[in-house]
Amino acid sequence: MKWNKQYEYPKSMRTSIEGKRHYEITGEYLPSVTTILSATQSAEKRASLDNWRARVGQDQAARITDQAAARGTAMHNILEGYILGQNHLDLTDLGQNAHVMAQQIIKQGLCELHEVWGSEVTLYYPGLYAGATDVVGVYEGRQSIVDFKQTNKPKRREWIEDYFLQLAAYAMAHNYVYGTHIDQGVILMCSKDNYFQKFMVNGLEFNHYKHKFLQKVSDYYEQRNKDLGPTCISAGQPG
Repeated sequence: MKWNKQYEYPKSMRTSIEGKRHYEITGEYLPSVTTILSATQSAEKRASLDNWRARVGQDQAARITDQAAARGTAMHNILEGYILGQNHLDLTDLGQNAHVMAQQIIKQGLCELHEVWGSEVTLYYPGLYAGATDVVGVYEGRQSIVDFKQTNKPKRREWIEDYFLQLAAYAMAHNYVYGTHIDQGVILMCSKDNYFQKFMVNGLEFNHYKHKFLQKVSDYYEQRNKDLGPTCISAGQPG
């Protein structure tokens, strides 16, 4: 892969507003992509998560979630170091597990990453939302957003719609701010048992997720404005 640092990505600060992640960028406090997705979850998905927590127990559910988050962070740090040409060593048991997972993604997924514009960059759509993505660049010959994911067990494509919505949100933000034409999202995933999966979305399917995320943005601000009262001015939608 080669680096092509053609864009200047903004510095940002993450903050929590009423328990929800926001990014402070150029004087704006913008809700994160994950905040919007969480706030607009379907009742069915909320019920599914509640049922899982009830089935395994609240304490066990918290442990599983925390371990997965820590493993994911360790794996991301290793992959970021690889892309930047830096070694990242973590000798803890969790770190060694994450290292093996990262190697699977490097060997089976990053071989098709031809050009890197940015790694661990903050992207934002002015007035609407912000977030951080793992890689922006050219993957299999197409301008792409690439995200790394860890999982406790392999996933089916129909289970990861929120991941595709994230990729679509980041692509729209990048295209709007930098005038690019990103039309592909890539998920490179590895399970804790070292099973690698690659999921790609592009073309008309990717456009579908872009429109679906914009509807979620609209729903989010409509609900937020109801909560804040009639004096709140709603954010506009992109054209």
